[in-house]
Amino acid sequence: MSTAALITLVRSGGNQLRRRVLLSSRLLQDDRQVTPTCNSSTSEPRCSRFDPDGSGRPATWDNFGIWDNRIDEPILLPPSIKYGKPIPKISLENVGCASQIGKRKENEDRFDFAQLTDEVLYFAVYDGHGGPAAADFCHTHMEKCIRDLLPKEKNLETVLTLAFLEIDKAFSSHTRLSADDGSGDQMLKYTTGSFSALPCVAATLLTSGTTATVALLRDGIELVVASVGDSRAILCRKGKPMKLTIDHTPERKDEKERIKKCGGFVAWNSLGQPHVNGRLAMTRSIGDLDLKTSGVIAEPETKRIKLHHADDSFLVLTTDGINFMVNSQEICDFVNQCHDPNEAAHAVTEQAIQYGTEDNSTAVVVPFGAWGKYKNSEINFSFSRSFASSGRWA
Repeated sequence: MSTAALITLVRSGGNQLRRRVLLSSRLLQDDRQVTPTCNSSTSEPRCSRFDPDGSGRPATWDNFGIWDNRIDEPILLPPSIKYGKPIPKISLENVGCASQIGKRKENEDRFDFAQLTDEVLYFAVYDGHGGPAAADFCHTHMEKCIRDLLPKEKNLETVLTLAFLEIDKAFSSHTRLSADDGSGDQMLKYTTGSFSALPCVAATLLTSGTTATVALLRDGIELVVASVGDSRAILCRKGKPMKLTIDHTPERKDEKERIKKCGGFVAWNSLGQPHVNGRLAMTRSIGDLDLKTSGVIAEPETKRIKLHHADDSFLVLTTDGINFMVNSQEICDFVNQCHDPNEAAHAVTEQAIQYGTEDNSTAVVVPFGAWGKYKNSEINFSFSRSFASSGRWA
């Protein structure tokens, strides 16, 4: 599609399309039913903008499967002209999120999303272990760190790599300062790229760590994901999961070799799960300062893809309380059953609990252009599978 044709579509064709849709909507208004919602313990039922007529067809698509801007979801004009096709604006108001404590005493999961610049959106999940200190640190400072790096570096993969390493280094400094001063009466602050930390329980901080899975979306089309640990990012494309992250565990040959080369070792617990030095189930993380000399690193693996809004329904970020119980296709199916991303996030976390997880479970769902386009008719629930899965936590 040429630039001139695109501008014509946006400025004139869009008005005709809106009039056609408005007429159809008025004819259907008398038959409109209340949109069903997924079960949720914390979210209120919404009049979903994604299914305003209760038909199950997403409001952003017309009968020909072409982007239909009939709801308040404006097209991003400069990126649309740049890439030669309509690109919808992703609104943070429509991002869904949910976090369940499970059967743990404390929820050490954290999540975040924000608009960093006019062009860049930020989404993240952090799954803490050994206490919430490292996850809290990332939740508090990662956004600011990335925001400060964006004017200096255009490559988003480089931005995320630098941010992960800088945050890990800052957390190490925070821990050392905490060990030197036990007063703990000042707040941790981040100013102009440097951290000044004030003490808490240093012994706890030494063994505190977190996964980090962070996604940046630029111009509504360039998606870049970075991760350490075993939290995941999945893109639902044409109803199928596209994995954007790979778990960092001692089961990976390359990761195991690095651990051994650095002087660490891998031991298996009673459930047959490998752990670094018999303590940590992952080979990369932010924090875990006592294992840095054993090869546990904070350098993320990154992936960059170009979104196709005609095919891509959503991005979902999940922690291992979900990942070890619900496979990627099931996650896509559960989300596709819901009309609203917030309800979808709750549906995924609650399904993990039904399948037997005892761990904290967190999901962040970011809707894209094909939201609802690949809605499934039904999902088969296996009680025997649920019972068997729960044995993992015995």
